[in-house]
Amino acid sequence: QVQLVESGGGLVQAGGSLRLSCAASGRTFSLYAMGWFRQAPGKEREFVAAIRYSVSSTLYADSVKGRFTISRDNAKNTVYLQMNSLKPDDTAVYYCALAGSWGIPAEMVVPDRWSSWGQGTQVTVSS
Repeated sequence: QVQLVESGGGLVQAGGSLRLSCAASGRTFSLYAMGWFRQAPGKEREFVAAIRYSVSSTLYADSVKGRFTISRDNAKNTVYLQMNSLKPDDTAVYYCALAGSWGIPAEMVVPDRWSSWGQGTQVTVSS
């Protein structure tokens, strides 16, 4: 069993930056794919970014491409989401997720593909 704990959310003005962290405990972190999803009030949970255990493979939603960067430190069992040029539309609860394997992009963007979830951290971007 793997436990995921997010941190780093908060309130920021449009154009600002935040870095989210997700600390994992439990089984071998480096063998898993890690990802970030977000959910705004009244909306479905949507994919943001994912990284394969070999850090050369990443995947981003079109809405965040060029602004957000996902990275991981296997030695610290931690995955990060650096968010720059934030917009009010980025306001949501951000969730860290873990998957047992890496698939095609069409699979990885589906929440049901991911087996473990953190509790979420709120990100609010003011205009």
